[in-house]
Amino acid sequence: MKKNMATADRIIRLIISVLFITLYFSGVIDGALGITLITVSVIFTLTSLISFCPIYKLIGLKKWEK
Repeated sequence: MKKNMATADRIIRLIISVLFITLYFSGVIDGALGITLITVSVIFTLTSLISFCPIYKLIGLKKWEK
């Protein structure tokens, strides 16, 4: 699996993940929306850690960082 995510993209995804998790566990967001955001957070975190996004592969986006 070839890496297709830039460092900036990985950092942005991790920041969004932390934000969603914080909102959920602080009680600001709950219910179905909370579960959905936690699921998105898990996906964002995993794709950031492995530097590969399957959606990028499907639409043909490539890493634009040197």
